[in-house]
Amino acid sequence: MNQSFDSQEQLKAKLKNISDDFFDLNSTNQKNLSKFSVDERNAKRKSPEKIEGLYRNAFQIDRDRIIHTNSFRRLKHKSQVFVAPKGDHYTTRLTHVIEVSQIGRTIARALNLNEDLVEAASLGHDLGHTPFGHIGESALNNILSDGFHHSIHSVKIIESLEKNGKGLNLTDYVIEAIRRHSKKQGTFLTKNAVLGMSLEAQIVRISDALAYLSHDIEDAKRSGFLNHKNIPQDLIYFFDISRSERINIFVTDVVLNSWDCTGKTSIKDPYIKMSDEFSKTMTLLRNFMFENFYLPVSDSKQGKIATKIINLLFSYYDENFSAIPHKYSQYDIEKEEKISNFICGMTDLYAINIAEKISPGISDKLRFENI
Repeated sequence: MNQSFDSQEQLKAKLKNISDDFFDLNSTNQKNLSKFSVDERNAKRKSPEKIEGLYRNAFQIDRDRIIHTNSFRRLKHKSQVFVAPKGDHYTTRLTHVIEVSQIGRTIARALNLNEDLVEAASLGHDLGHTPFGHIGESALNNILSDGFHHSIHSVKIIESLEKNGKGLNLTDYVIEAIRRHSKKQGTFLTKNAVLGMSLEAQIVRISDALAYLSHDIEDAKRSGFLNHKNIPQDLIYFFDISRSERINIFVTDVVLNSWDCTGKTSIKDPYIKMSDEFSKTMTLLRNFMFENFYLPVSDSKQGKIATKIINLLFSYYDENFSAIPHKYSQYDIEKEEKISNFICGMTDLYAINIAEKISPGISDKLRFENI
């Protein structure tokens, strides 16, 4: 017994040494980052946690908590643009957040900012998406008295839905980056649009746009949904080059024009930005994709069926509230919010299966042909 006890004590001592060495190195690494970067040591959690014996910093812990959630796992069967695509190479919400993380980490490292914060927020920013992507989001927004937005729901999942209502207890910096990642149609690359945001949160915001524009262009081309003849001449180059070339061009422009964020210039209030030329191109590309891809998909026969399924599910659970699992119905919140929380957690496939049981045949023409 004494030998076993001694071994445990030796293990604790060794782990303490590893932890001390890790946080010494972590502190050194933080000091070497840009003076404008977020200092991980200042991050706060709603419920404070001890760091003794750990060998991950706060943002690394946040990242790991996110990727081990059921909400993250379900992203593999949640739509990006097309509903429940059968093709293996169409983007899903899971591949999207992975691409956002890759782009964001590249920018953060190049600008000597906090890469761990960017990675965690990138991977968690879309946890709150509904089945059927923005089609499902729009449907719930029209149903709920207080409306619905996926970024707000992502924070709700993090703070109060995951872990059977306990939440993930993530740091304030990660939560805020997730809360503020969304962008409306039109110009969004302005200094006023990012007031109060950390540079790392700004990176997540712009990386999200760079990722979805690039992979959605590929999906639009692969599906044949876009007619090449309808693409404006000043944008056609960005549709014809490869995905990697497209991402590299825009990321390089961001790094070059955000160099003040490294702290190596005299600028005192830098922000993440593009050149005027590429900012304009980015806005034109987004507007073109909204008008010729995102909105037409939402307004298509398939999009309307997806909306019909969300409406059906909400009506069904409103009338059959006891059918909602207890873990969703136990919270002291309004009935419609409980129903919304349950529907939001569904994947495309789960929503389709439940809808078919309620109204057989409702999803017969839901999917686009050859997609």
